[in-house]
Amino acid sequence: MAEETEKRKADHIRICLNEKAQARKATTGFEDIQLIHRALPEVDKAQIDLSTTVFGYRFSAPLIVGAMTGGTAEATRINAAIAEAVEQLHLGMGVGSQRAAIEDAKLTETFAIARKKAPTAFLIANIGGVQLVHGYGVKEVKKTVEMIDADAVAIHLNALQEAIQPEGQTNFKGILAKISEIAAAIDKPVIVKETGAGIAAEDAKKLEAAGVKAIDIGGAGGTSFAAVEYYRARGREAGIQHFLGDVFWDWGIPTVVSLIETTRTVKIPVIASGGLRSGMDMAKALALNASLTSVSQPVLQAAVKSVRDVASMLSCFIEELRDVMFLVGADNMQKLAKTPVVVTGKTAEWLKARGFNVEVYAKRGAC
Repeated sequence: MAEETEKRKADHIRICLNEKAQARKATTGFEDIQLIHRALPEVDKAQIDLSTTVFGYRFSAPLIVGAMTGGTAEATRINAAIAEAVEQLHLGMGVGSQRAAIEDAKLTETFAIARKKAPTAFLIANIGGVQLVHGYGVKEVKKTVEMIDADAVAIHLNALQEAIQPEGQTNFKGILAKISEIAAAIDKPVIVKETGAGIAAEDAKKLEAAGVKAIDIGGAGGTSFAAVEYYRARGREAGIQHFLGDVFWDWGIPTVVSLIETTRTVKIPVIASGGLRSGMDMAKALALNASLTSVSQPVLQAAVKSVRDVASMLSCFIEELRDVMFLVGADNMQKLAKTPVVVTGKTAEWLKARGFNVEVYAKRGAC
């Protein structure tokens, strides 16, 4: 089983780097979000404070690198590069699912390298929610935390991926109760994260009630794990999975819709992820009340090159965010969260159909 898991992780890296595994027609919805330019910003750009404190940790900017990999030799190099960059920039990162290292202790270093390279950065451990249904419990979750001396642990939800994956586990019955059990037993913040299909208001409300400390929405519009599994099934004796991957390639709740539904429903921190590709996307997500933003695919592309490439790319995102804040007249995160936002297009239509009043965003923070 450990060999199979390791091979699957290697497949995921290869596909995300070399194949077109991004959403086809589905979009994140950021194109429907407009921020209001202020000709009189009354802000000194040089004095803009990008820092924010979440989970008691002070991030230099509201940005983390999302969970991507672990469990293979190449993952060691990737996680090392990312960790070194986030340490330099005082940010945070998540590692990929640590199931591989629980199954085979020899793979521990592929994850543990993150803490070695980032002694003070905010690190997030990671375990699959479906594994909790299939026998994992508090013991295994604590192992993931100890493995990287994590500051928090993410339980990832990937029902779409499991449904398409040739060797997928599709029994999710009782998963909420298992999440609640972990949230009550672990002394680190428990984050629940989706992996590209988004979280609806109804599920966000249940997760908050279950005791999780944050929700990472992982919306649709970025990397599609149905697409990843489509490529994995291609050429194998898994024709039905190949077909299903094609059918469900764009399945999910767009990132912006999921973000608005979730931030309007819960009071715990919400992390915006799923197809964020710029500092502009970050700014829009933060203006929609995200506590942090998370980027994955662009960082993976940089991490296979060098630490410098990762740091440079993240710095570009951060400086773009700073420029947006200057142009909307927000000199800190609290003011950015109150800046007026206009919601249009399919995003507005979706939210209205779901009973969410989008007009509030156009009025909030108006002078």
